[in-house]
Amino acid sequence: MTEGTLVAWKKKEGDKISAGDVIAEIETDKATMEWESPEDGTLTEIYVQEGGKVNVGDRIAFIGGEAETASAETTEEKKPPPEKKSPAETSNPATAKKEEPEAVPRRDGDKGAKKSAEAKDSTALEKLGAESTAGQSGEARVKASPLARRVAGELGMDVSAIQGTGPDGRVTETDVRAAAKAKNTPASTVAPQIRAGAGARINLSGMRKVIAERLVASKGPVPHFYLNIEIDAGPLMTARAELKSGGEGSDSAKITVNDFVLKAAVDAAVRVPKANASFDTDAIVQYGDVNLAIAVAIEEGLVTPVIRAAQGKSLREISEAVKDLAHRARNKRMKPEEFQGGTFTVSNLGSYGIDNFSAIINPPQGFILSIGAIVKKAVIDTCDQIVAGQRMSIGMSCDHRVIDGALGAEYLKELRHLLENPTLLLI
Repeated sequence: MTEGTLVAWKKKEGDKISAGDVIAEIETDKATMEWESPEDGTLTEIYVQEGGKVNVGDRIAFIGGEAETASAETTEEKKPPPEKKSPAETSNPATAKKEEPEAVPRRDGDKGAKKSAEAKDSTALEKLGAESTAGQSGEARVKASPLARRVAGELGMDVSAIQGTGPDGRVTETDVRAAAKAKNTPASTVAPQIRAGAGARINLSGMRKVIAERLVASKGPVPHFYLNIEIDAGPLMTARAELKSGGEGSDSAKITVNDFVLKAAVDAAVRVPKANASFDTDAIVQYGDVNLAIAVAIEEGLVTPVIRAAQGKSLREISEAVKDLAHRARNKRMKPEEFQGGTFTVSNLGSYGIDNFSAIINPPQGFILSIGAIVKKAVIDTCDQIVAGQRMSIGMSCDHRVIDGALGAEYLKELRHLLENPTLLLI
């Protein structure tokens, strides 16, 4: 996160505020969040009006104690820039305005008051983008591997300006080299206008910019390879129908085929723990928890909310969690941490009529599953008879630095076994 939009103020100047009170709504690239006051006090000053965009680290308000006011430097931010003098006023002593005397330097006591005021000056974006703010204050505070720092020095790159794809946003050697390559690539020329009637040029939204940056950072540096299987979806559809027959009002009736797929993907990762991993420069990080990221399409693009420690959740709990996350994601009511920390992603386009596809890995994750639609087709049964069957295509895009072909095949073997024997997912 580098900037946000102040959507609405929930308090006005002069209001008494307690720690935990909702003061404002801040919109990031993927969510609109309520910002709570970090302390008690009075909302003395508001610096950013509703609808205004603010960079991470900028002040948006001043919360003061009793009889406390903002420092001169803070209030100066609200003042409009001084009007420029016309040439006539500058050249004509009679019409020229007199210069204001310089401010008298503060005494030590004034400095103490200033420090006290600044200590309580807080911003929503400083809280929401703490890591970004830390990165802007110097390379020493940026999470980066020693090798990444050395390569950055050799290439003349600023580590704090590079978006990390390692665990917890850590900058890796691959990130540095990718950033250096992008920096040295000449900008492409503007595409010529196509004469095909009236059209429109749509500016990129903040979310679409992030998607573009993330996918370029993935497809280039990450060595993708693809595995594909086709499973017998007949048992899965039968299990789904049996649950639905329990009654429309029951919780089990709300469980979908996608919920079965998600549960199976999690259980397969538990059975093949080496696949639940990511690449980190000179090591492979194997995760203890399965943090399942689910691709959710919204109007502005794509988000991937995360179900944490999904290995400890039942089929019903996963079903409930994914519905809640998807609903809040589409309404942009999620917190940034709910999009972060996924160990792998599942993307299902079956409901859109897509039979099969290959997805791009969301770094630093080691793989992503692409789930296609269940389709009826002629198949050969165990008696060598041609019969009507139901099949589902599943693709696995792997980071070859983490997952080899044999390991990916082992994971898909377990996934197939679980989906073709769905009663195992109910245990």
